[in-house]
Amino acid sequence: MKWSEICIETVNDAVEPISNILHEAGASGVVIEDRAELDKKREGGLFGELYELNPNDYPEEGVAVKAYLPVNSFLQETVDDITQSVKNLAMYQIDIGNVKVSVSEVHEEDWATAWKQYYNPVKISEKFTIVPTWEDYKPFSSDELIIELDPGMAFGTGTHPTTVMCLQALERFVKPDHHVVDVGTGSGVLAIGAALLGASRVTALDLDEVAVSAARQNVALNHAEDIVTVSKNNLIDGIDDQPDVVVSNILAEVIISFTGDVVSILRPGGLFIASGIIGQKKDDVRKAMTDAGLFIEETVVMEDWVCIVGKKAE
Repeated sequence: MKWSEICIETVNDAVEPISNILHEAGASGVVIEDRAELDKKREGGLFGELYELNPNDYPEEGVAVKAYLPVNSFLQETVDDITQSVKNLAMYQIDIGNVKVSVSEVHEEDWATAWKQYYNPVKISEKFTIVPTWEDYKPFSSDELIIELDPGMAFGTGTHPTTVMCLQALERFVKPDHHVVDVGTGSGVLAIGAALLGASRVTALDLDEVAVSAARQNVALNHAEDIVTVSKNNLIDGIDDQPDVVVSNILAEVIISFTGDVVSILRPGGLFIASGIIGQKKDDVRKAMTDAGLFIEETVVMEDWVCIVGKKAE
């Protein structure tokens, strides 16, 4: 089978919404090539990658978001729709930079190999390391928590700053026997992380059937089926059993729209961990949280992305 690689050159602020557009268009995964991320890792950081990155795989500046679409008679129409949807993001005050869209053809075997060159073990916090299923990885310490993911069936590799900040927040706040709700679970990486941290129950929700399927498979890969339940659901509709923690890594506008609903179901003293927030939306999300009755526990910034943790009154 033949596949086409669509490459959208943009800026960091637009990565998350463009990724969503690509998934909705039927892309079989997304690769994010961030020149700033490459430079940071080459200089060395707090955790850093456990492998060498090839600078030739990265754009000269900005970010390249790549996805793969099957070659068929509707391909050009799909590409046109994606291009228009990306341009429409500017209507929502999302900076898309000087967008450039290009398409190239790859064969299925090349596509599978391409995934592996982008996806390697990554230590993202004091405890968590994300490992592709084909890697024979040996933990460096006895308390290291390994999350196995297969990017062929998941949304990204789990190493985007918004995901990293959520996992780090879960590491700080999740306690044994907590009930955690993951809204917009995608690959299921946050739900799996919560289970590994000792949560007794994790409810993973997503409106996208592809995400639900991917998350279930990744949960099974990590032997967390007894703890994590993955369901198709619109945000937290119908959820009313007072979880200890709600975590959501989605667009800021969506977070703002349902923060009040989150507060209504959280137990007293419960936490809302929200990420996927571009820097310019930080104050809007903080206001939505405080207006809904949450106290801001912490605000963490990584590159141009923000994670905000709000706490419900005891």
